[in-house]
Amino acid sequence: MHLSELSLRHFRNLRNQELELPREGVALIGDNAQGKSNFLEAIYYLETLRSFRGARDAQMVAFGEDVFRVVGTTEGEDDEPRGAQVAAAFQKKGKRKKVSVDGAEADRLTDALGHFSAVIFSPADVDLVSGGPSERRRFLDILLSLNEPGYVGALSDYKKSLVRRNAALKAGQPWSLVSVWDQGLVRAGADIMSARRSWVEARAGAFDDYYARVSGGRRARMTYRPQVPLEDASDVDAVREAFGEALEAARDREVRRGVTLVGPHRDDLRLQLCDEGDGLDLRDYGSGGQRRTAALALRLVEAMTIRERRSRRPMILLDDVFAELDGGRSERILELMEGEDTGQVVLTAPKDADVRIRRDALPRWRIQAGAITT
Repeated sequence: MHLSELSLRHFRNLRNQELELPREGVALIGDNAQGKSNFLEAIYYLETLRSFRGARDAQMVAFGEDVFRVVGTTEGEDDEPRGAQVAAAFQKKGKRKKVSVDGAEADRLTDALGHFSAVIFSPADVDLVSGGPSERRRFLDILLSLNEPGYVGALSDYKKSLVRRNAALKAGQPWSLVSVWDQGLVRAGADIMSARRSWVEARAGAFDDYYARVSGGRRARMTYRPQVPLEDASDVDAVREAFGEALEAARDREVRRGVTLVGPHRDDLRLQLCDEGDGLDLRDYGSGGQRRTAALALRLVEAMTIRERRSRRPMILLDDVFAELDGGRSERILELMEGEDTGQVVLTAPKDADVRIRRDALPRWRIQAGAITT
């Protein structure tokens, strides 16, 4: 699957343009603050319908405008499903988002997710490791929403029940009115926890392998840390029972504090060093290079998941990722990514010499003040 055409209208500082992308990809060259990251953000928006930088939709509308619109057309490879056209627009007035796939407006925004099969690598990914648990939960939720059937529906149902249950707790309502939301919370929450644990357990070995290959032999561990004790996450009924028991056990504390204290909204994805001390947490004890290596490993595992779950080679978006890696790690990640079964590559760099992935294969585009020259 590769992106063949991209149309931009009032997105960030990018000029309104119609672009045809080469099958192999492109290297976008330009100084800082010219719009390189915005270009990748526009492409990735068509995969997830959200900013990879955590920006609100309204923040991506060009200054002085009311609506942005991004349209991307993909083409399938010989061994991949056919392509699609995805169009996404957001209007600040009324805060309205509209998405269509192949010209038909999506009944639900979630129906338009995942048509591009893209993975983005950014220096900001280090926050996946150094940030709080919410960063890693967000990573899991986006990845599983795109690749695990039914996950996004369970996540939506869980959030709705959680909001209403928390409102009842905060208002000091009788427990009979609080617990009315427990059944929906438990049902959706169990599906979320089962999917998260299954993914983490299945990919933990790959995470360790990628980390070792980039770091030069050091090892790292990825484990799922749910708030609810789970003995057998593959048995959803058992997870529901465990979740229900945990809610009951937390009842008095929740009443006192006026908030739901157990559930997947408080889970964590724990990342640890294996050969320096006894399982030191990368968030607390990892160096800058170790944290960046772990973040890269997470993204590589995400790309592997797309290949296996969607039978597609993922598009790789690289936002000047070598800038903050030391020479040894840079060379190892370069060798690793060149050997991975990836599809089209779109990368940004401040100068030609910084283009290292597929150095001779990628055409050079230039960007200045949001205007792209092909």
